[in-house]
Amino acid sequence: MSKLRKSARGQSCTLRLTGCNYNPETVVLAHIRNNQFCGVGLKPPDYMSCFACSSCHDTIDGRVKSDSTYQDILRAHFETMQIWVDNGLVEIK
Repeated sequence: MSKLRKSARGQSCTLRLTGCNYNPETVVLAHIRNNQFCGVGLKPPDYMSCFACSSCHDTIDGRVKSDSTYQDILRAHFETMQIWVDNGLVEIK
C-alpha cells in the first residue's frame, strides 16, 4: 500500500458531497476517474485522488446517484494535495 493510500486513514472526507457521512473511520483514498488515465481494471495514479468517506466514495464511483459536480471533485483533490504537501508526502520542487 502506498504512503498516499495509507495517509487517508483517519482523515476527514475532503469530498463532502450530499450524503457525506463525515466519519473519518470510513475514509479511503478515492481515485478520480478520467478516461485518459484509467479504463477497465485500471486506476489512475494515487496522486490523482482525494480523501472520501464510504458514502462519498460510493458516489464518485457511480454506485450512488448524486448531484455532485466536477467542481466538487476538483476542490477535494486540491484540499487533499495540500494536506500531502503540508505533511511532506508530496514535494513541490
